[in-house]
Amino acid sequence: MTDRAEYMQSSGQKIPFDDETFDAVFTNGSLHEWSDPKATFDEMWRVLKGGGRLFASDLRRDMVFLVKWFMWLVTKPKEIRPGLITSINAAYTRGELENLLVKTRFQNYQVSSDLMGVKIRATR
Repeated sequence: MTDRAEYMQSSGQKIPFDDETFDAVFTNGSLHEWSDPKATFDEMWRVLKGGGRLFASDLRRDMVFLVKWFMWLVTKPKEIRPGLITSINAAYTRGELENLLVKTRFQNYQVSSDLMGVKIRATR
């Protein structure tokens, strides 16, 4: 049996693949950690093939307090609760992401939000 996945560590600002390598790029729960989100989005655009798709999702900083409280309450083990709050506080709002994406190489994108998070769908 051959391995179906290969894992490597790198920076989102310098993805170690050639231009137009992938049909799709997916990321979940990491956007609030990126040191240079514009550069990371542009790098994702670079490695996508023409017509390739991006999906990114993360928490949203402006979630309703009751939702934030409920997430904190159900997070187990309780020792990771401070990290949850730190991640929420570092997250973006829908408007902030729209303002960021307009500065990237992506021209065809949609940003949506729900009770807990934001979602970005884009094509190259």
